[in-house]
Amino acid sequence: MKNEHGLFVKERRKRLKLTQHDLADRAGVGLRFIRELEQGKATLRMDKVNQVLALFGHVLGPVPARKREESGGA
Repeated sequence: MKNEHGLFVKERRKRLKLTQHDLADRAGVGLRFIRELEQGKATLRMDKVNQVLALFGHVLGPVPARKREESGGA
């Protein structure tokens, strides 16, 4: 999955011409959280990720797991 959530947030933020600071203020999270999210930190609080995604009309949700062959994993 790499950093799909972070890339999604970064792309949407830039499309709306928001700085990371602007997005943090609007979402009610810290600037550090936005930076970590966009950089793909592996451990983030889901409730805070959802606060950010809600600004773009999205939420986290279950998706089908990829088979090992499809994902290129070992």
